[in-house]
Amino acid sequence: MSNPSKAWDGELVRKWLARRFEASKLDQAAADRRGYEAQDEYDKAAAEEWVCRALTASDCTNEQAMFAKRLKDLIGQDDYRATGIHDDVRFERHVRGQLRKLARMTKTNEGFEKTLRYQ
Repeated sequence: MSNPSKAWDGELVRKWLARRFEASKLDQAAADRRGYEAQDEYDKAAAEEWVCRALTASDCTNEQAMFAKRLKDLIGQDDYRATGIHDDVRFERHVRGQLRKLARMTKTNEGFEKTLRYQ
């Protein structure tokens, strides 16, 4: 499941989630200022915020297997509730995309060291 040359670092994953959470809030604010043409970008940033909030709320980041199971459970959900979004279908599509991205990162145990705002 993981890269044998690199051990799972729960602290690094929590740091990555916190940085992505803050970046998504900034992205939402920027998209909101741009108005109607940036509604998709707003929903995408809101989806990333939702995913980061859902994953930091539970204590699953300590072990790679637990984190992967939590991601699988979230991907299997039927709907994702959020307020202030513009299009529910688009939001749910972005949430699932973010979850799949994190599942790939978790499986390979790569990408969590990239903590810059723009990825």
